[in-house]
Amino acid sequence: MLFITQTALELGFMYALVSMALYLSYRVLDIADLTTDGTFVLGMAVSVSLSAAGHPLLAIPAAMAAGACAGFVTAFLQTRLGVPSILAGIVTNTGLYTINLMAMGWSSNVNLLKQETIFTKFRQLGSFGGWYELVLAAVITLAAGGLLIWFLGTRLGLSIRATGDNRDMVRASSVNPVFTVTVGLCVSNALTGLAGAVVGQFQKSADINGGTGIVVIGLACLIIGETVIRKGSALRGVLAVIVGSVIYRFLYAVVLKTSIVPIECLKLVTAVIVGLAIAAPTLKSYFLFQKKKWAASRQKGGR
Repeated sequence: MLFITQTALELGFMYALVSMALYLSYRVLDIADLTTDGTFVLGMAVSVSLSAAGHPLLAIPAAMAAGACAGFVTAFLQTRLGVPSILAGIVTNTGLYTINLMAMGWSSNVNLLKQETIFTKFRQLGSFGGWYELVLAAVITLAAGGLLIWFLGTRLGLSIRATGDNRDMVRASSVNPVFTVTVGLCVSNALTGLAGAVVGQFQKSADINGGTGIVVIGLACLIIGETVIRKGSALRGVLAVIVGSVIYRFLYAVVLKTSIVPIECLKLVTAVIVGLAIAAPTLKSYFLFQKKKWAASRQKGGR
């Protein structure tokens, strides 16, 4: 049980960065950004390739910069060329497949064998025993979350939040929504690139198909967290994505460890968990309505 908890916390904190990115694009900016799958692999590719070259620390900001560039392309397609947000993400994501292959030296898979990573460097400090991976993942995610909360409280951050609520009002206030959307998507994809960089160095590999379905899982974690924490301020949003990601990874780890279902059925289990998570608000509203309806009919029958 301890192993399951530790694994769920480690992966939960790392993948919470993806949900954090989707919180910014999907919840704050109200944009369905499908660049996430490709940007996640881009972060992994850049991080693992630079780590293989002996630069694991430099790999983190480099992966974030690469992710921001991907976000800029998506924003440019949306704001300057008039491409719908969903199609813009699909177009960028398609192009990133080749970019990711290029970043991995035209190989579909890159591995780190004896090269150092940020985790091995952190282990050398010798302060946290077998929990060093969890501690480092938590520090990175909490630091990113704290910076995101601070950023959304700045003047630019408030403009981005206002853009997601009402672009016409923002434009009337002499704020350029093209700029705010571009900055928001760059920051969002930088967070996704950071997630890919951390996961890549954690598992010591990068695969060209490693980001398949990551946007759906990220949204599921976001919705699970919002169901538990409820929507509200930026602080609530960041807490929600972390809690939701940990809960999702805990459920996944339990299925893997206990073999409740065959390993061949894990994709089906994932689909069921994601589907229930996304449908949770609707199901909750339905059952509350049925409960009130039953109570009203009972009260009427008592009379």
